Amino acid sequence: LILIGGFVQLLAGFLAFRKYDHLGGSAFLTFSALWSSYGATRIISGHSLNMGTGNSEGFTAGSVAFLVLNAFLIILASSFNVVLLCVTLAMELLSICFLLFTLEKLPLPFEIVVLSIFSILCFYGATASLANCMFGKDLLLMGPPLFTAWSSRKDPPEPPPCVCPKSHCTSGLRTIAELLNAGAVCGVPTDTVYALAASCKHPQAIEKVYRIKERPQEKPICIFISNLGQLRAAAPPISPLLWEFMENVYPGAIGCIIQKGEWLKKLGVGAGYSRVGTQDSIMIRVPDLTVLVHLIDMTGPLAITSANPSGEVDSTHHDMVISRLGHKLEGVLCDGESDEVVASTVVNCTKIDESGITIVREGCVPTAKVMQIFERVKTR
Repeated sequence: LILIGGFVQLLAGFLAFRKYDHLGGSAFLTFSALWSSYGATRIISGHSLNMGTGNSEGFTAGSVAFLVLNAFLIILASSFNVVLLCVTLAMELLSICFLLFTLEKLPLPFEIVVLSIFSILCFYGATASLANCMFGKDLLLMGPPLFTAWSSRKDPPEPPPCVCPKSHCTSGLRTIAELLNAGAVCGVPTDTVYALAASCKHPQAIEKVYRIKERPQEKPICIFISNLGQLRAAAPPISPLLWEFMENVYPGAIGCIIQKGEWLKKLGVGAGYSRVGTQDSIMIRVPDLTVLVHLIDMTGPLAITSANPSGEVDSTHHDMVISRLGHKLEGVLCDGESDEVVASTVVNCTKIDESGITIVREGCVPTAKVMQIFERVKTR
């Protein structure tokens, strides 16, 4: 009986912790300790312990400690559910039995009634916890809380400062695409960190990106396209070596700086031509993120820069974008944690045929890996 009772208590505590019910788990582990202590002393009192010769002071003090501890558990359990409250009340009676037993004043009928009630409650509580945990719904009722903490004034949650649709919803993607096509600036996820995006068809939106980030005007903004086929259709004057290199790094977290030209207008850059890249060059990247690729297909090439105030750390979650820049944006496409904690690696490919490539910024792709790809391509 002692072993079964202790096992039931431990099982109930384990199930409570699995459901993130830390109070229930702690309570049942405490009950298990008391059950085991009471049962053990009750059985061996007539053998190895002499409870009647003044050696029971430690057990008496322990039972009083259980009484005090369980009184706090009763108060806490009353705000959870009826079953847990009843179990804690029954445990208080059992603690009283323990105390009376150490004082040699425990009536046998009282002990039997308390143990019976406690056993029934524990059996039902453990069964209900197991069934509800296994099936994910309340098959066996645990009862409402006796009281709940409440405030007389409940402030409604503050609405987000901008439109914040979910990335896995088609409607959310369309919402952000419509905003971008109308000239808005939005926060979007990428295959590295979160970024600010503006349509290349709206130069005023790209100018707004600079103001939002407080980005120095001399720092160029790159563009994202959805696939390398778009670049081929624009027919830029790119050497076979550079084509081969880009085919090996796109899609991915490596951006290539190439020579700028009128071919960008065929790519769909349009009115934003003078506001992306430098006068002579531009960085182009094909992201390896499905939701962003679909977004670019709906908007055309996007001017992209990291979604953080200039000089601060990158944003790795949509909540960071909303809290830092949301009041300056029209929308944020929410996609949870970013895939990386740092931005992409930037490679200068403007002189790839003469002197090879140079690393402008090492990001999430190590320099050694980039050079390994280039050497393999060059050898081929």
